[in-house]
Amino acid sequence: MSQRKKFRDKEKKTRRVVKIEVKDNEKRAACIIEFCEESGEFMTELQITAIEYLTKGRVNIHFENEETLLLYRSEIYKLPRKDAELLTAGTYIPQSLYHKLLYEVIGVRAKKRAIYLLEQMDRTKKQLTDKLMCGGYPKICVEEAVAYVERYRYLDDERYARMYVRCGQDKKSMRRITIDLTAKGVAREVIEQALEEEYTADETEKIRQLLEKRHYDYQGRDQKEKQRTYQYLMRRGFHSSDILKVLRAQ
Repeated sequence: MSQRKKFRDKEKKTRRVVKIEVKDNEKRAACIIEFCEESGEFMTELQITAIEYLTKGRVNIHFENEETLLLYRSEIYKLPRKDAELLTAGTYIPQSLYHKLLYEVIGVRAKKRAIYLLEQMDRTKKQLTDKLMCGGYPKICVEEAVAYVERYRYLDDERYARMYVRCGQDKKSMRRITIDLTAKGVAREVIEQALEEEYTADETEKIRQLLEKRHYDYQGRDQKEKQRTYQYLMRRGFHSSDILKVLRAQ
């Protein structure tokens, strides 16, 4: 066994890796630097602890810093041969290659994926973030992808909230819209501004219209049916006072 191999076997057992995030405000990006607490030195290499082959040509590469990078085999094939050959279990790869995989391969793919998802349907920042995280993208790549689409106005929570209010007010109450947008991660002040600018519906008139669509008989309903109707309207987000006002007016 070589001296270098013995040193690395010992190092693997003792060192604990700490991730340090360094922000670059000009590029609006961040860089992860690995630091070994035991040696007190910044690490220039990372060990691949396992390779996991998945379906659809995907490969999970697990590192000693407990991070996992998901690559496609097609992406690996496009790497320079000397880089691709290093992607095997037990191999130490330079930080430069790790960052290349993280930012130039996965990071670029995450941005393209973010644009594609927004082309399919408009989303809030939280919805897009959750969707990318579920896709197995590293957190830092997700953050950069979201920042990228925000910068070019592909993603805009204010625009989303205004459109949601404009299109939803015919079927939903102001409170229901507020609950929905809050669940989608839209900030409270953004929701309030959108409602102030876009919401023009009369809540009591909307209740009457809903009851007409349900062919509600104000006179012929028993107390049990009236209670069910009341609960239905409450679930739609209407205020109790508005519901009772309409029901008692008939």
